[in-house]
Amino acid sequence: MIPIEELLASAKAHREKTGRPLVTLSYAQSLDGSLAVRRGSPLRLSGPESMEMTHRLRDAHDAILVGIGTVLADDPRLNVRLVEGLPGRTPGHNDPQPVVLDSHLRFPQERRLLRGGRRPWIAALPGVDPQKKVQLEQRGARVLHLPPGEDGRVSLPALLGCLGEMGINSLMVEGGASVIASFLAQGLVDRLVLTIAPLLVGGLHIEIGQDAISYRMDHVGYERLGEDLVVWGAISSQL
Repeated sequence: MIPIEELLASAKAHREKTGRPLVTLSYAQSLDGSLAVRRGSPLRLSGPESMEMTHRLRDAHDAILVGIGTVLADDPRLNVRLVEGLPGRTPGHNDPQPVVLDSHLRFPQERRLLRGGRRPWIAALPGVDPQKKVQLEQRGARVLHLPPGEDGRVSLPALLGCLGEMGINSLMVEGGASVIASFLAQGLVDRLVLTIAPLLVGGLHIEIGQDAISYRMDHVGYERLGEDLVVWGAISSQL
């Protein structure tokens, strides 16, 4: 079984040293590297065994992050439903804090993240619609105003610094494709847990870009869960 506690053992020390949470990138892809058939069209790739593993990962992290595209396409709950919780965690209180990258505050008010469990922290640029901010905060969300990066969207280093200041030791990044690509391109991933499903899709791939930082994975482990292959390790050395 994937050594979750071992992968996250240094999370608090990492935050104290760097000022930002330890980042685990976790996502599923097909054999040909596809995450979906096309952008905005969800595709269920993980089998039941690897989905349970994903929920164990969620349980072990302080926060979980997705982009607004995932919220619009999937309407996720981002909670822990398939496992009882790791030892030492309080039953019913082991859901990670949802964080949504939403530069222009497009978050709809009818999404499930506003209806139950922990309400999301929404990372947006300064100057977004103040009325929309008030409406979301009345539903329990918290809007974090953060500066833009070079791409004009919320700066990921600024967001990680903000989360570190808020006491988040470990952050699990689940998607979508552009969010995954951005974290990889900027060298902000510390741990990787990749689920590979036995499918050929010919769909949407991660496009990191030619100027991205290239890293290799160390301390690699792998295991077959049902029909899926799960690979994990530390992202620690630059090519």
